[in-house]
Order: sequence, then C-alpha cells, then structure tokens
Amino acid sequence: MNIHPFLIFTALVLALALTAGCGKKEDAKAATQVAARVNADEITVHQVNNILARSQNITPEVAPQAKREILDRLIDQHLARQKAIENKLDRSPNVMQAIEAAKSEILARAYLEQIAVALPKPAAWETQKYYSEHPELFAKRRLFELEEFVFVATGEVAAGLREQLPKARTMQEIADWLQSRGVKFVANRGVRAAEQISLENLPKVQAMKVGEIQLFDAGGGRSQVIRVVASKVDPVDEATATPRIQQFLFNRRSSELIANEIKQIKERAKIEYLGEFAGGAAVAEGKGKAEAEANAKALAEAKSKAGVETQAR
Repeated sequence: MNIHPFLIFTALVLALALTAGCGKKEDAKAATQVAARVNADEITVHQVNNILARSQNITPEVAPQAKREILDRLIDQHLARQKAIENKLDRSPNVMQAIEAAKSEILARAYLEQIAVALPKPAAWETQKYYSEHPELFAKRRLFELEEFVFVATGEVAAGLREQLPKARTMQEIADWLQSRGVKFVANRGVRAAEQISLENLPKVQAMKVGEIQLFDAGGGRSQVIRVVASKVDPVDEATATPRIQQFLFNRRSSELIANEIKQIKERAKIEYLGEFAGGAAVAEGKGKAEAEANAKALAEAKSKAGVETQAR
C-alpha cells in the first residue's frame, strides 16, 4: 500500500512526539533545560543536542546556527503534530499504520546498532595490512577520466559487443552499434578516483591504457563499456588513509555480524508464509527458475523452428 508522503511525515512527527512525551514524564529530573515551549509542549535542549550529534559535517563554528535551525524544525514539527491531533489524524488508519511501521524500523535499527556498538575498533595491524594489500587504493592510487555507457543487454548482445570492442576506436562507434540493435544506454563522462570504482573492476581499469575501451559487469544485471580518456597518479599516504580504512573495516565487520545475527534469529524463529506467499522464498525461487527454464526452452525451440524454415526456403 502506498502511503501519501504527508502522512508519512505526520506519522514520523507523531512517533517523535509520542517518544518525546513518554520521555518527558520519565526524565523530568534529567531534562533540566527547556529550549522552547510550543503551546502546551516543551522542547528540551537534550532533544536539540541529540539531533545535532547525529548530524554530519557540523563544526564548532557553525554549531550555534545549526542548533537554532534544528530548534526551528522541531517547533514546526510540534505545531504540525498538534494540528494533526486536533484534526484527529492520529486516529486515521493510514497514519496509525505509518506510525507502527516507523516504530518497527526504529526498534529494529536500535537492535542492530546495539550489536555493532559491541564490536572493537580495528587493530593498528589490520589497517596497516589493508593499506599494504591495496596499493591501487592508496600508495598507487590513480584518478581516471572516463567515458562510459551503462545498459542492460542480453547474452547475445554482450557476446557481439566483445567482438566489436577491439575494432572500435571511439565511443561513438560503440553507441552506433548499440543503437543499431535497439539497446538503450546511459552515457556518462567524468573523473573518478580509484575508490569510486568497484574492487572487482578496479584492477582491470588500472591496467587499461589511455584510449582503450573495455566491457565490464556493472552489477544488477547491467553491463558497462568504459573508455579511459586520461589518468594520473594521486597517492594517499598511510596516515591519511588510516581513519578511512578503520571505518571501512568496522562497517564491513558490522555488516557481517548483523547478517549472521539475522540468519540465526531466522533459524530459531517460526516463520509461516501465507496466501500468495505460501511456501516462502524457496518456492518463489523455484517458480522463478522454472519460468526462466521454460522461457529459455521456448526461445530455443523458436530459433530451431526459424532455422528449419530458413533451410526449407
């Protein structure tokens, strides 16, 4: 069910207000400062600081202005919340559903964050090892000016394109070839640092010469043709790279831990798929595979039939 953006906004406002309302009674002693009063509601300095702490790129110089803007937004939210309750929107089925969805998301995220918080930071030797093992990202990092086409293509088109690439001198030739076969593509040109290229494709891009054109797997069933227009070395020293590596390793470890935790929870839980979802993911995957095999068989039969008819002529 699609929920109107305003209803989602209202639901989040109400969820915030409900949380704030409960906390106001329980934490009355802790909240010693009130930043603003909006009719009967109070907005505390703690609420403002909590949002400020979760904001990015806030320096001490701009913090006072940022806090003022946060407070103004909270005032707007409280005013909207008050009017929503006045108009009995809090009893609307769509709003109640949105509140429950927001509450579920917040609780799930809180649990997963609790798991991640328990992880230790990567050790110094881990960051040093990652730095030395990935010179393409750091010591030998390069900046590339690239031309690229991104598109979805069948296996037949991809095979034909691999034969065409060694003959092509310009991207326009590739564009003409794709268009002649009805393949729609998105063209881009710009400068990309090594870390902005997938780790799977980066070694191949690093090895390309200026003017060279190659075909890549862009993921998600998409293909990508890249031409290197220019490149230059732009290394990053270990001291500069260390914080980035630590964050990357921590994020990767957190993702692995969370995925494993969710897997274990699923295995212990009783999950029953009903109605059109009966049978769960395994059945859906089986149906999808069967349909794909049937389509492939039909296509092969059609090609075979077409070949026979051609020979008959």
